[in-house]
Amino acid sequence: MSAANTVIVLDFETTGLSPNMGDRAIEIGAVKLVDGQVVDTFQQLMNPGFRVSSFIESYTGISNAMLASAPSCEQVMAEFNHFIGNDNLVAHNASFDKRFLDAELERLNTNYAGEFACSLLISRRLIQHAPTHKLGDLVRYKNIDHDGVFHRALADAEMTAKLWMLMVNDLEHSGIASPTFSLMQTIAKTNKRSVEKLLSVQRG
Repeated sequence: MSAANTVIVLDFETTGLSPNMGDRAIEIGAVKLVDGQVVDTFQQLMNPGFRVSSFIESYTGISNAMLASAPSCEQVMAEFNHFIGNDNLVAHNASFDKRFLDAELERLNTNYAGEFACSLLISRRLIQHAPTHKLGDLVRYKNIDHDGVFHRALADAEMTAKLWMLMVNDLEHSGIASPTFSLMQTIAKTNKRSVEKLLSVQRG
């Protein structure tokens, strides 16, 4: 069983919301956790081959001038696929990041061996009293250290990694020794009212 504290936590910045509508990744940031410790990071801008909108420029702080000199999506994603290896993957609102990862790797005729877990869905079950479950709001609610940068890929991946480990450590402190990645996936799919029952069974 793979441990929940050994994962790749990733975040994409993109030209829009849907690769099906022609949107592409413009930045990838990722943190490699092994036994809960950051052992490596990956961050790279990538040129999608077309100009991004002024909204995306202002939202992310990533300008067309910055992207003009960046390597292609294909080059960056080939490097990133190597970085992932066989590890499991975590993202905040993972369905979004998974769509872009799948779409970009499909262009390279490759994929990845690991599975995804969503820190957003898990936080809704484990941090039910938070006013919202947006990443920035959770970081402030749980007093997680951050540098004030939001909507840049590596900064968001680092904050997601801290949130992820906070939730894993909370499970350990509640009596679940060495939470597994599959338990985190199960929590994400469990009805909020049934989470405590699930966890009590895990504590045995």
